[in-house]
Amino acid sequence: MPKALIIGGGVAGPATALFLHRAGWQVEIFEARSAPAPYGGLFLNVATNGLAVLDELGLRDRLVSDGHLSPHMVMLSGRGARLGVVPNGPAGDPARGSVVVRRAWLHEVLREAITDAGIPLAFDARLDRVEETPDAVVAHFADGRSVRGDVLIGADGVGSIVRTAIDPKAPAPAPSGLISVGGFSRVPGLAPTPGEQYMVFGAKSFFGYLVRDDGTAYWFANVTAPALGRAETRAMTDEDWLTRLRDLHAYDPYPVPQILEHVEGEIGAYPLSDLTHVPHWHRGRLVLVGDAVHATSPSAGQGASLALEDAIVLARHLRDAADHEQAFAAYEHDRRPRAEEVVKYARAVNRNKRVTKSRLGIALRDAMLPRFLRSASSDTRNDHLYNHVVRW
Repeated sequence: MPKALIIGGGVAGPATALFLHRAGWQVEIFEARSAPAPYGGLFLNVATNGLAVLDELGLRDRLVSDGHLSPHMVMLSGRGARLGVVPNGPAGDPARGSVVVRRAWLHEVLREAITDAGIPLAFDARLDRVEETPDAVVAHFADGRSVRGDVLIGADGVGSIVRTAIDPKAPAPAPSGLISVGGFSRVPGLAPTPGEQYMVFGAKSFFGYLVRDDGTAYWFANVTAPALGRAETRAMTDEDWLTRLRDLHAYDPYPVPQILEHVEGEIGAYPLSDLTHVPHWHRGRLVLVGDAVHATSPSAGQGASLALEDAIVLARHLRDAADHEQAFAAYEHDRRPRAEEVVKYARAVNRNKRVTKSRLGIALRDAMLPRFLRSASSDTRNDHLYNHVVRW
């Protein structure tokens, strides 16, 4: 029985493990974190195409049971004027729209599945280096342990160690100039937003929110801050960020200031970056999946779904190909064009979130956006992003 070593226990890693297990492979997953984070990563969008992959795994209903169905994104100006509605899924088909879930809940659903399948998941397993022999690959970890397998799959995120092992000259993630800050809030009397997320083009910062049936608001802000890197972002405390956000959004429409006044628990902040083109997706017995090879900003709402698609495609080729080299080549052939298209699309969306300080620029934007968004609910140009189907 062939054996796969998977580095990373987020989304791509466990999903790949589940499909490989189905294909008859022995699998082990190694995660650098010491334990699951109950609120790590806050929340994310699982798009229609990602839900289809989870359905193949029998996990869709479990995930959606604690999700916020969000087939519509309502766009508002910084004065509260309704600019238009954009589909968050196939246009004109809200029943097949996307769902917003806590990232930790998606991780938990996948962990439950790998536990049920008997797939080992080791925490505190930080990859140190990779060694290849003529007939195997050996993963060496920081705690001194070494594990041997037939292939090694890098599902270790945007800062992937495996990407560097494949190609020491691999590109670093490109910053967008935006910092994503988000968290949870409970505003007394704030009504739920069933089926909808709200996106506010604030005067000084872009803001998004939804409200669950229990009154919990999921919120985020995209702050234009080109000078802030990862270290500077991490150095700021929650109170630092809230002070800054409350100033940026002080004059934005209800309930934006109120959401920021009633934040509960920790907030998260990280620079938005992406990988538009990684030259080498694989080498020898090593291959990359998910953010490790095509990290995209959350602006397209497709990061988790692309990772799920990678999982089923890679496992299918490892099941069907004559050897791992053929499987890796076929996987890259199938996935690269689509992944890079989505990354570029998200980058274009980010450009619209950068805030202009010109009053004239804001006025022109607010005047033009309704014209562009008027037909968005029936615009099918992005339907291929959601209708992409991967067969097992």
